[in-house]
Amino acid sequence: MSNKDYFLSKEEFDYIYSKVPRLTVEIIIKNRSGKILLTKRDIEPCIGQWHLPGGTVAFGETLKDAVFRVAKRELSIEVEDSKNVGYIEYPSHFLNGMDCPVGIVFEVVSYNGQIKLNKESKDSGWFDEIPENMHADQDVFLINNNYLEE
Repeated sequence: MSNKDYFLSKEEFDYIYSKVPRLTVEIIIKNRSGKILLTKRDIEPCIGQWHLPGGTVAFGETLKDAVFRVAKRELSIEVEDSKNVGYIEYPSHFLNGMDCPVGIVFEVVSYNGQIKLNKESKDSGWFDEIPENMHADQDVFLINNNYLEE
């Protein structure tokens, strides 16, 4: 992955988000049987954990545009429509000495294309239960909002 894939260098990212919360979007995609797509991270932070695809919202970018961009980058799909379904706070990040994100969660209603992972994920799957090694904080949201069972 090249530096052009990101809006900030690692040094800028670390400096800025050590001072202020980081706004992200998280993406929920359901298949026909109601299972949701999770990907397994292949980059830090949280390498090896199952999580919702997502990413940082760029300065001046709308939330919907961030959803479209992240879905295209991480999953190679074109989102046609999505709806906001809540937010996730990430105390686990802060407590583990990382940044302090807040994720706005969008459920993708329709999209075009076939899901193909980029280099940020090493695996994906469709789930109706929380898998082992699920990202802390996302699991609580998914259970509390009836997307996955414990």
